[in-house]
Amino acid sequence: MLDKTTLFDIDELQDALVATTLDEVYDALKERGYNPVNQIVGYLISGDPGYITSYKNARSKILTVDRGKIIEAIVRDYLEHE
Repeated sequence: MLDKTTLFDIDELQDALVATTLDEVYDALKERGYNPVNQIVGYLISGDPGYITSYKNARSKILTVDRGKIIEAIVRDYLEHE
């Protein structure tokens, strides 16, 4: 029997969820002919889900993640890769 404790990093899991969600939303916006960066920024600033297409359930997906968590993950990723 293994007696090792597995470390669980909630920040890593949250960032992975955010990254996956943003990738899927980005792809859906791009496929529909929108400028994905502008649309996502519009949503993050205003909170209006109308900036995100419902194509491929992109709007529903992005609404499952708190906007603050999305911004936090983006800033963390930017600063860690700076």
